[in-house]
Amino acid sequence: MPDTHDAITRIEAIYLRIPRAQTPHMGLMPQVNERGYIVDPDNGTLYPADDRTVVLKITCESGKVGWGETYGITAGKVIGELVRDLIEPTLRGRDPIDVQVIWQDLYNMMRVRGYTSGYWLDALAAVDIALWDLCGKILNQPVHKLLGGKRRATIPAYITNITGSGNDARLQSVETQYDRGFRAFKVHAARTYDYISLLRDLRQAFPDVALMLDLHWVHTSAEALSIIRKVEGCDLTFVEAPCRYEDIDGLARVAKGSSIAIAGGEEWRTVYDAQARLKAEALTIIQPEMGRSGITQFMRMANLAEVYHARVMPHATIGFGIFMAASLQASAAIEDLPFHECQNNVLPRHLPLFDTQMNCEAGFYTVTDAPGLGIEPKDALWNHIVA
Repeated sequence: MPDTHDAITRIEAIYLRIPRAQTPHMGLMPQVNERGYIVDPDNGTLYPADDRTVVLKITCESGKVGWGETYGITAGKVIGELVRDLIEPTLRGRDPIDVQVIWQDLYNMMRVRGYTSGYWLDALAAVDIALWDLCGKILNQPVHKLLGGKRRATIPAYITNITGSGNDARLQSVETQYDRGFRAFKVHAARTYDYISLLRDLRQAFPDVALMLDLHWVHTSAEALSIIRKVEGCDLTFVEAPCRYEDIDGLARVAKGSSIAIAGGEEWRTVYDAQARLKAEALTIIQPEMGRSGITQFMRMANLAEVYHARVMPHATIGFGIFMAASLQASAAIEDLPFHECQNNVLPRHLPLFDTQMNCEAGFYTVTDAPGLGIEPKDALWNHIVA
């Protein structure tokens, strides 16, 4: 038996930022403010104009290192301060194998103050991912084994970025990915083009693919149902985020009135977020986002979805790769998981910065069997640290 006795000695949050050429966002070129952010003109959401993330490094007294990651796309230094001021002093000396106990202890520390979401839970997600990575390395097992076993060695991926300035160009973009082996695509609603006609054109041109529609949380239930009626003939796999996040009643009305499955969940941090919506029969597909939930809560959401006979189709990260690796490890262990989203315009840019066998090719993700998450930063990653 391996010696599992170890103790946490140091936790570091590393804020990374990589410039990139500005490209149209949902068909428009929004103005970049002095802090490097743009505001999506369709849903009002703030995005960085470059690539940003927060990587977490947990070191144990044995010298073993666990890697985590969370969203650093807005005010990423907040995570670093939470780690330095609150998390590291609390966890120093703890056994990383106690990963689920540690998550609950950290959650309990701040729940009375109302920090049950937001940056505090983002920080917990990074810690949780890094601890699971350490567990795998200490026990010399891939994380999916620690989660109960690998149900699948590959995971079907759906493309979430259809490029092009017109329908003909977008159809060509899909054809290119189709020729590479992808058979599932998501269309994002935007006011710069007729996404309903695009869905109809795609269905006619590619009768064998799975199609999805993301409505980006901006509609009332009546508006969402009106849109859904217009696309019912497109044989969609799901409609995502039809109503505002907090409008659970509206989401339930949409689910009840829709002939298409309703999906949501990328903004959830805990199983409590999932439980409120599943109990209200507000959706039948959950989309947990590893960079916000961490592995512990991701798996609790998936287990709860099984109770409600809902399917799991995880949201893809827009991080640099570590929490994508965590998402695939967890996804490999879930029973009912038809697809995992693929940020095809993000992941390929960052994977060269890591040693990993993880990839997404010919329509499928590969799940690695290396100990832990199966991903290690290369030295080149540290050239992008924000001081």
